[in-house]
Amino acid sequence: MTVSKLESSILDSADALFPDAVDFIQDMVGQYSVLGQEQGVLNSVEARMRDLDLPVTRVGMPKSSLSEHPLYAPVPWDHENKYNLVSQQNPAAEGRSLVLNGHLDVVAAEPFDMWSQAPNTTWQRDGWLYGRGTGDMQGGVAAMIYAVHALRHAGYRVTSPLTIQTVVEEECSGNGTLACLHQGYSGDFVLIPEPFGPAIYSGQVGVLWFKLGVRGKPVHVQAARTGVNAIEKLQRLVPRLESLADELNEHHRNGPYQHLDNPFNLNIGTIQGGNWPSSVAAFAEMEGRIGFPPGMTANEIMQRVTDCIEHASQHDPAFAEDKPVLRFHGFRSEGHLIDTTHPGIGLLSDCHHSLCQADPEPYWSTCTTDLRAFHFYNRTGGTCYGPVAKNIHGVDECVNLESIRHTMKAYALFISRWCQLEAL
Repeated sequence: MTVSKLESSILDSADALFPDAVDFIQDMVGQYSVLGQEQGVLNSVEARMRDLDLPVTRVGMPKSSLSEHPLYAPVPWDHENKYNLVSQQNPAAEGRSLVLNGHLDVVAAEPFDMWSQAPNTTWQRDGWLYGRGTGDMQGGVAAMIYAVHALRHAGYRVTSPLTIQTVVEEECSGNGTLACLHQGYSGDFVLIPEPFGPAIYSGQVGVLWFKLGVRGKPVHVQAARTGVNAIEKLQRLVPRLESLADELNEHHRNGPYQHLDNPFNLNIGTIQGGNWPSSVAAFAEMEGRIGFPPGMTANEIMQRVTDCIEHASQHDPAFAEDKPVLRFHGFRSEGHLIDTTHPGIGLLSDCHHSLCQADPEPYWSTCTTDLRAFHFYNRTGGTCYGPVAKNIHGVDECVNLESIRHTMKAYALFISRWCQLEAL
């Protein structure tokens, strides 16, 4: 599909606004919006939306009502005072509706001294913008917001329903996006600019978070053999969980995932225990994450993890007196495959072809995104399509600057073709 004169003017507008989008990314990254510290980035995004004449609504996350929904992920922290930012245009108008969704929260970057520069600042090198959140996913958030602004900057107004959602808690629960959907902010199609590049995101695995705690028998180190070290006990459970992950990867790969090597990853993300170097550890706890295949329910994977730990405690004499304590919190998110026959996917592919003169490649993810909330809440079609990033969740995270420009243009072009426009 060739680009029309109207579309060319919108793409030129996106080019003109690109420096402002980069400035916006730098502002967001400077807020270092880890769990529990999201207020700074919310302030930044709300101010920027108002500067761009975008209406803004704060959408809360009331646990009293949200926790009753089957998609709610139980969490041990309070989110009563948190909110998401939603910008709605023409909610009551006729025409196909569109949602653009992106998350504002980032994962912790400690230890800072492993980074080339402080991760709550930004710096550029060889066409890449560095800093925690540049890729995952504040670069994408800036691209989608400025894509919307590019149409107005070019002299056009969207007259059909268009909603921008910027949410929190994507990195740990998905409850931010769920709150938006639960309060009616949905649409016919959703685009999420996650940093998987300009590809058609075609599926994602399920993800389950868990906590495992054990108790030992504390004694003075001089009599260490008479005690029981909880840290050592906890380590005995890791091979059991690894065996479960191996079993999932060997016998439960299906569809496109049968062609990927170990798509269902186990990760032990945190571990803590003991309270004194000269005391045998009395307690230990670890937090982990395990992936599971599309089609397997959250209840099924929770039962498999439960069975795995119960079997270990029954057959290992180290757990004869004190059994492990297993708890589930945060993600209990099922995987799914995207309906690539949806008209929105076809239109996005056409937009990609108009910009790149080639068809987009499919991408099957081994992680999860907020796309699942749209799929399971009301079967909304959608996909992820975004910038190119490196080292997300790692040291020296960065995003390719030209890929942000491309994402802005692709989204602006998609909006111009999906939505109804009129000249200002």
